Amino acid sequence: MPRDLDNPYGMEFRGRRDRGLKFIKPYRNIGELNPVEQLKLSRHPFEVAQAIIDTYSKQGVDSINKVPGELERFKWVGMYPQRQGGDAFMMRIKVPGGVMTAAQVREIGVAADAFAEGPDDSAVFGNRYADLTTRQDIQLHWIRIADVPRIWQRFWDVGLTTVQACGDSARNVCSCPVSGIDEKEVVAALPVAEAISAFFTGNREYANLPRKFKVAVTGCTEDCARVEINDIGLWPSERPDGSVGFNVLIGGGLSDGERMASDIDVFIRADQAVELCRGVAQLFGELGNRENRGLARMRYLAQELGPEGFRAALDERTKFALEPAGRELTTAFRGDHVGVHPQKQPGLLYVGCSVPVGRMHGIELIELARLAETYGDGGVRIGTDQNFIVSGVPEERLDDLLSEPLMQTYSPFPGPFERGVVACTGSEFCRFAVVETKERAVKWARTLDAQLSWGDGGGSERDDAGVIRMHFSGCSASCAQPQIADIGFRGDIAHIGEHIEEAVDIGLGGSLGPDAAFIDWVEGAMPVDRVPDALLRVVTRYREERRPGEQFHLWARRTSADQLRSTLVGVPESVTS
Repeated sequence: MPRDLDNPYGMEFRGRRDRGLKFIKPYRNIGELNPVEQLKLSRHPFEVAQAIIDTYSKQGVDSINKVPGELERFKWVGMYPQRQGGDAFMMRIKVPGGVMTAAQVREIGVAADAFAEGPDDSAVFGNRYADLTTRQDIQLHWIRIADVPRIWQRFWDVGLTTVQACGDSARNVCSCPVSGIDEKEVVAALPVAEAISAFFTGNREYANLPRKFKVAVTGCTEDCARVEINDIGLWPSERPDGSVGFNVLIGGGLSDGERMASDIDVFIRADQAVELCRGVAQLFGELGNRENRGLARMRYLAQELGPEGFRAALDERTKFALEPAGRELTTAFRGDHVGVHPQKQPGLLYVGCSVPVGRMHGIELIELARLAETYGDGGVRIGTDQNFIVSGVPEERLDDLLSEPLMQTYSPFPGPFERGVVACTGSEFCRFAVVETKERAVKWARTLDAQLSWGDGGGSERDDAGVIRMHFSGCSASCAQPQIADIGFRGDIAHIGEHIEEAVDIGLGGSLGPDAAFIDWVEGAMPVDRVPDALLRVVTRYREERRPGEQFHLWARRTSADQLRSTLVGVPESVTS
């Protein structure tokens, strides 16, 4: 294959290699770029793509270490080394807006089945699987470096890419997964998300930002894209003249320094979204902290400048004048799209299916592609909840679709805990996680569904009644987004006598939307074997005390932290006179 740095296996890199964003204010204290910044300047991260094709896939993993910092650059083509080290990589596939064709789903399933086989079977999940993520990506594990070029080629043939699925650049652009088909959408979000993704993906000039850069766009009134925890969030608004577009939120995020995004008083039309995001990326690239990676996320810059200062700095960098915000149209927070729902197209339905913790076998993805082509419009959509949606199902074909075996495994009508359970990859693959997550989270959810009988529809109702969302992150990086869950878990360790055990911090009461708030961490370092009983106690108490229609997060917020902690731990509450 001829060497082509602009088109290695069709990845379409563009822009000058010697041109990037200026560093206007990279320092805060010591006056020196951090090591990652230095290695990005010494060799553009995109150069790693051709090196994988030409060298590493042929010479093996030992050849990677001959180039300083090269494993860091792997992130720009969607790859991380797994915790196991050696010839074991995670590969992340970008799915802008979560929307895929059946051909793309099938190809990912083939890749999982053919190339993602680990040395041992999971007791819960077996082997050769893929993970749906909270950013509408799909991840494969146990990828060998020799197989990467052929996987890339197969992906390219169906319009998939792994470029910038990781790294200090624009990540996958999230959107409402039912954009274009949802009855409640007021402005089309998917074309906007796809345009933003197309601008940044492969663009050398905007590929070196201080840290990861996350964008979410929703055009519905229920914030199912979770814009409030993104670096840039666009959600629908209306101007006094009745025109609709987006209000702009800036600087949201989780991890150790969680922050709800700030409203910076800006309204944009859909055709201004790409330029708005480009201007924010320029601002972040020029003024962001490149000295301390722990403080390099855009939320810290947004906090430093304040909404008015950020708006003023952005106004200097966009090609159109910033107009004041319109009237926000968001009325609720929607956690998922599980169930059977009418589309705005008459006679058609979309079917949202629950995938506990997002893990599916490759062969199941191949079967899902068949179902999408047989019963739907050939489209499959991934939500930010780690579930999938089959779209364009004629009403008269619904029963046939629901009778398929895959629909029994990933039901549109799950129990409330299986429906609401989310987990990161945990210590099974991640070098930062301190506990195993996915197997435990599935077991906990299934145990609770088995022990608790629900008389309000099992959480399958359109209004989320009864659903309790449990999000489990193996470390403080918050990849499973525990801070916005009803019940959030964060990996920890507990010292029990002379032993160290896997444990979790437990928080309660998170949500987004009109009553957005992060969870309160009410119990620290609970050994994992005590968690199922703790969950049973706290959910039982919720069911006894909840007011009519009261969701779990609202009950948790009106219950004192001491009461919640006592219930979790299983000790009597202290009584004061």
